Amino acid sequence: MKLFNMIAFLVAVCQVTSCQQKAETTSQDIDGIDHWEASLYVEMQNKLGEGAIYNYVTREFWHIDIEGKSFYTTRVDDKKQRQFEVGQRIGTIVPSDSNRAVVALQDGIYSYSLLSNEMNLICSPEDTIPNIRYNDGKCDSQGRLWVGSMGLNQKKYRASLYSIAYGEPRQRLDSITISNGIVWSGDNQTMYYTDTPDGNVKAFDFDEKTGDISNKRIVIEIGELGFPDGMAIDAEGMLWIALWNGNMVGRWDPSTGQLIGKVSVPAHNITSCAFVGDSLDSLIITTARVDMSDDELKANPLSGSLFVVVPGVRGVKSHFYQMAPENQP
Repeated sequence: MKLFNMIAFLVAVCQVTSCQQKAETTSQDIDGIDHWEASLYVEMQNKLGEGAIYNYVTREFWHIDIEGKSFYTTRVDDKKQRQFEVGQRIGTIVPSDSNRAVVALQDGIYSYSLLSNEMNLICSPEDTIPNIRYNDGKCDSQGRLWVGSMGLNQKKYRASLYSIAYGEPRQRLDSITISNGIVWSGDNQTMYYTDTPDGNVKAFDFDEKTGDISNKRIVIEIGELGFPDGMAIDAEGMLWIALWNGNMVGRWDPSTGQLIGKVSVPAHNITSCAFVGDSLDSLIITTARVDMSDDELKANPLSGSLFVVVPGVRGVKSHFYQMAPENQP
């Protein structure tokens, strides 16, 4: 029995560290859509797991539990985890260097030391607005953090999307309801963004130098599959969108708006995903336990866990937050 458990552990570790030579078996639906099955990576009880990102320097997968008021780092070599309690709802996390993160807490954006657990306020662009918290966010190629917000009661059009460069916030969009997934194309000419209740993905022309966005248009309609939550982009420019209330991650082509692949996940509320590993060829998926009935939890007992799939395509490196211009200390 001990030998069997050791073999099972080594297989799981090899899967996410790219030890295997080829992707998992891909099937196709009758409509030609690629289909994969996600497997359990780490069993957890995240209330609202979110914020998937890969720190390629430390070779760790980072994610948050919003309602658990914590974030986690998971080494992809051996799945060793660390939990960091922050005492507030946490909306997103991005690395700024190997031992420091930027976290969006309920009352502001902070720099957080993973060595000392010390937090320092960077800015608080919504400190005068009650019943608002920060939600998903990522950094662009220039090291600006883009982070949005949402009302605690999910009231429509009360939230915003901000960019934060060297500690200075700038409102980029207003009248948002639940700001969520955000990624950029490989040429940094297009930004993709979701406001969850809208049920679609919007694209903007993106000025990499200034961060200005323009020419908003809808490129993907999710339809009845679920609600778009966090997302990732692969090296082919396809979007991997986690679907709240959807039991899946979908792979969409933003140039056509077509669903071209789907990852079935044994959980109900799928929240975010990130490519990890030396080759960025494994996709780790976060899930949640909130907003589920007793029957749904019974049917999906692993909800709140982390899942993984190796789909046969590679992701792109995440960008870190830049604390100061490169020519300054």
